[in-house]
Amino acid sequence: MKIPYYQVDVFADRVFKGNPAGVCLLPSGWLADDRMQQIAFENNLSETAFVVRQETGFGLRWFTPRLEMDLCGHATVAPAHILFEETGHRANPIAFQTKSGEVRVEKSKGKLVLDFPSRPPVACAQPAAVAQILGGMPCEILRARDYLLVFQSEDEIQRLQPDFIRMRDWDCLGVIVTAPGRSVDFVSRFFVPRAGVDEDPVTGSAHSTLIPFWARRLQKADLHARQLSARGGELFCQDAGERVKIGGQAVTYFRGEIDV
Repeated sequence: MKIPYYQVDVFADRVFKGNPAGVCLLPSGWLADDRMQQIAFENNLSETAFVVRQETGFGLRWFTPRLEMDLCGHATVAPAHILFEETGHRANPIAFQTKSGEVRVEKSKGKLVLDFPSRPPVACAQPAAVAQILGGMPCEILRARDYLLVFQSEDEIQRLQPDFIRMRDWDCLGVIVTAPGRSVDFVSRFFVPRAGVDEDPVTGSAHSTLIPFWARRLQKADLHARQLSARGGELFCQDAGERVKIGGQAVTYFRGEIDV
């Protein structure tokens, strides 16, 4: 089987920035789970998206090199970008059916805007050896799907050098660290060694938790965010109650074909 395959840099306005995602447009339905996992492992990107055309909209699944994810932002923007820019798809927004329900991507004012479920964090117990594993002590500890560890400054976020091997023992999928930004409303980094990705470059799903937290903290619905990975990424966010809006740009890096 030959599968059209693309690689897209997401939450970036040029290649080599943002978060790269693979996109497989499956021509005849889902592959076996183990085969999709093998493709994602071979691609060795933080996520590979698999897309199937359905009667209404599209089915979408996400795989890291190690496991299937329940929600992923940049690998939802990436297939929307490919459908709009490479296949001539015109219906706007695009609706994707996923394991987390329906998610939509709208093309608006030069950006692709995700409509995602909100995942507000709640206070929780401190994970084991948090300061030693992170390389710094947060001033607040909360969690939703992931831990949300709040620091006082952007500089602290940049200086963190986590012990990713020990972090795998924490009872969560990922770890978000965040602080107020100097030139944006907030900054963050996202670590997910359990999924085979020590640090994710730019993470839409983490902002399902970051947006409601900072919207309440800053008393504003519209937020400008930056993820401080080596590649970096810029996100334009909105708190919409039970949903969040996450906007950004995307560029195609690679067009090709997988033969499996």
